[in-house]
Amino acid sequence: MEQKIWQGRDDSAEGGDTRRLFQLVRHDAAWRAGDAVLLGFASDAGVRRNHGRPGAAGGPLQVRRLLAGLPAHRLDALWDAGDVVCEANALEAAQVALGARVTRILDSGARLVVMGGGHEVAWGDFQGLRDHLYGPGGAGGRLLILNLDAHFDLRTSRPGSSGTPFDQILEDSRLRGLPVRYACWGVSPLGNTASLYQHARDLGVQYVEDLHMQDRFLDQRLAQLDALLDQAEHVYLTIDLDVLPASVAPGVSAPAPLGVPLSVIETLARHVHASGKLRLADLAEFNPEYDIDHHTARVAARLAWLLLQPGAGGGRAQDDA
Repeated sequence: MEQKIWQGRDDSAEGGDTRRLFQLVRHDAAWRAGDAVLLGFASDAGVRRNHGRPGAAGGPLQVRRLLAGLPAHRLDALWDAGDVVCEANALEAAQVALGARVTRILDSGARLVVMGGGHEVAWGDFQGLRDHLYGPGGAGGRLLILNLDAHFDLRTSRPGSSGTPFDQILEDSRLRGLPVRYACWGVSPLGNTASLYQHARDLGVQYVEDLHMQDRFLDQRLAQLDALLDQAEHVYLTIDLDVLPASVAPGVSAPAPLGVPLSVIETLARHVHASGKLRLADLAEFNPEYDIDHHTARVAARLAWLLLQPGAGGGRAQDDA
């Protein structure tokens, strides 16, 4: 199965560096500080609970297929750490298992990108990052969560779903006294009730609506992002692909009529990646069942490729080295 997923064009007969990711991928657990690791979270349970279109559980597999043929450029190896699978409706158990995997990978100093699955991936990822940063021997410090998303995902209903992860994160952080700040950029007024806006304000969430995330506002957003980065030691970047226009990302649970241009999303992701403060990144809500000619899969693979490339780094094992 792994060989069927990780395959692509072999240009080794040509001159120069012709390596593609399928030629570098490894499936052992021998990664070390600075290595690139891809982990999947195959879950539809949160989307189902949130009354969305199921199918995101197939996202990690399809993104791997599109990643496989991409040029390696600065990557010397890529570790595929497999998938954490949510069985039936056992979401909470799957999120705990995901968190444990995330902690182990981050504690090694590796650079991790997690591919969902619904946005319930964020609650599992945060549990892992929390234990890495604030557990015994952790670096501590202020954490910025930057969510590029059409939705706040701050619903207060329980049990959790794809619509609740950041409310769960902020609630957990308050109870533990953790210095966590949440920013949500790309918010659609059509996708969030007045109640959710008020809840965001009550929680001190910094948000930017989709209309103000267009190309003409990019310089303002970059300055705003710099201000947020200056106030944090660590960043968790989470990208819900439904933040993009439906014409660019049709394969999501809730396609966006306006959305944020891919060029803006990529520029912001690159800016965070270059800051040296990125500790964890994930991509959520890719639903291959509704994709058209692999449009969304290619976007997800492009963003994952970007985030897996070597950057300024900053894992605990690297800091201690």
